[in-house]
Amino acid sequence: MASRHCLVTGANRGLGLEFVRQLLARGDHVIAACRKPGKATALNALAGGHPGRLHVLPLDVADPKTHLELARELPLVLGGQDDDAPGKLDLLINNAGVLHSGERFGRLSASIVEDSFRTNAMGPLLLTQALAESLADGGKVANISSQLGSIAGVSRFGTPSYIISKAALNMVSALLAQALAPRGIPVIALHPGWAQTDMGGPDATVPATDAVSGLLRVIDGATSAQSGHFFDWQGRELPW
Repeated sequence: MASRHCLVTGANRGLGLEFVRQLLARGDHVIAACRKPGKATALNALAGGHPGRLHVLPLDVADPKTHLELARELPLVLGGQDDDAPGKLDLLINNAGVLHSGERFGRLSASIVEDSFRTNAMGPLLLTQALAESLADGGKVANISSQLGSIAGVSRFGTPSYIISKAALNMVSALLAQALAPRGIPVIALHPGWAQTDMGGPDATVPATDAVSGLLRVIDGATSAQSGHFFDWQGRELPW
């Protein structure tokens, strides 16, 4: 596979950091975005080992002003804006997310619900919009969602702000698929499994390396016919 230009959000830890590792191992050029690059020790160590192929840039997905700042910075990092030059993003992975634990019915907080929505749903929508001109025609957008966002799969009351925001992200994915269809850009929502990350917790069952390698296989195989659909890390389509 030819080298691609990829942007990963929430790249300082967990699945985002593993995406960066595996994309670099494939020979891709990676822009790794996170809120506090100066404190992203593991990410900066990777950058030191891959000069010219990994760029670490600041981004707070919940803050649209930083989306515009990133969009202005990208042409300098990508090295050009012509359609036929290696100056476009081939892959955008909207990975950054937040999960607030300990929510209980009767004691829900408006601030927590709002923060979850801004980070998990509004952020990917507005960031993709801001970076649309930097996306290559025929590129791909992957939104890291969760099967917990499947309305058909609801069986209990738990982590409501996370679940609601991921259901919204699934709709964001379907809408972006329509918006970007004329340019041949598939947009898919992805469930990474119960991945062994800080967010996944101590009981998680899927190693982060397996989750990411599986997700990349699904992304690589995504076609325009699959755009706007919802898949897990093993390629199985999930119900909305």
